[in-house]
Amino acid sequence: MKTGTRDHLRDQSGFSLVEIMVGLLIGMLGIIVMMQVYSTAEERKRTTTAGSDAQNTAVIALDILQRDITRSGLGFANKELLNNCTIQLPNGAPIPLAPVIINPAANVIPAGDANTDTLLIAYGIADDQPDGYIITNQSGTVYTIQGTGSMKQGDRVLASAMPCAGTLRLGTIQSVNLSSITLNTSSVGAALYNLGANPRFLAYAVRNGNLTVCDYMANDCSVAGSVANANIWRPIANNVVSLRAQYAHAGNVFDQTTPAGCNGWFNTTQAVRFALVTRSTQFEKEAVTGAAPAWSGSATAPVNLTTNTLANPNEWTHYRYRVFETAAPIRNVSWMNGCT
Repeated sequence: MKTGTRDHLRDQSGFSLVEIMVGLLIGMLGIIVMMQVYSTAEERKRTTTAGSDAQNTAVIALDILQRDITRSGLGFANKELLNNCTIQLPNGAPIPLAPVIINPAANVIPAGDANTDTLLIAYGIADDQPDGYIITNQSGTVYTIQGTGSMKQGDRVLASAMPCAGTLRLGTIQSVNLSSITLNTSSVGAALYNLGANPRFLAYAVRNGNLTVCDYMANDCSVAGSVANANIWRPIANNVVSLRAQYAHAGNVFDQTTPAGCNGWFNTTQAVRFALVTRSTQFEKEAVTGAAPAWSGSATAPVNLTTNTLANPNEWTHYRYRVFETAAPIRNVSWMNGCT
């Protein structure tokens, strides 16, 4: 009977029971192999995609910062103003007036993520010269100057002594005549400096893994409680784990010390070099790096990711990183004639 049953199975299917079982086993092994290949391919695809996202993020953020730094100082790159002046903006306490400040005091920009730098970048937006307009007479809010052709209603201007004394105030032009302008405020000064209708005073910081920016003309960026408000500190690039910056001085010297006075800005400081480090969103099962990313300024301003973790001190090693760095000239200062 057993032989007949086995023969019957062979007669109906053409295969014996053993052959069928072997075939099933081979088929299951094939499926396992294919699933492993598919899983590996998907993992590599996610890694590649995540790396591309990190690259795109860094390129966009790098371009934004580079453009702002190259514009810095426009409208006020004058030896009388870059002499440790401060300016009162519509929001917050007075802030230092300078093209670029790396790591200003915490009461100007609250600290970002651990081991990251902050930047304060300022520039005007006006088709005007930075030497200012000599004030020949002042009566309240009416200022008589030599020529008003480049002045427009709504432009923001600074009235400053030569050199500046005390805190400067940013006034708004109410009306323009042939030889005088009327401001909305009265500030004693020897010269007027036109910054255009929408000057920029931008604070940059890495917060919770995002590169964020706050506009001092719209908000008080100094308030520590505002850093969690995305309407004030707007994210412009995600998965950013580090921002490092240094001034480039004459003689191939790099540091984070803010230039002091006219000589520090005009005669020695040429550019700002900075680096952005982005992280892929793909968490790798095995550690993929044992050393933090490096950049040209690592000797004195290294990238430190040991505190940039989610669960444990070594978690950062399970991500892939990309470093993008460049040097942006502070050209509106370089073009001036120095402190003579």
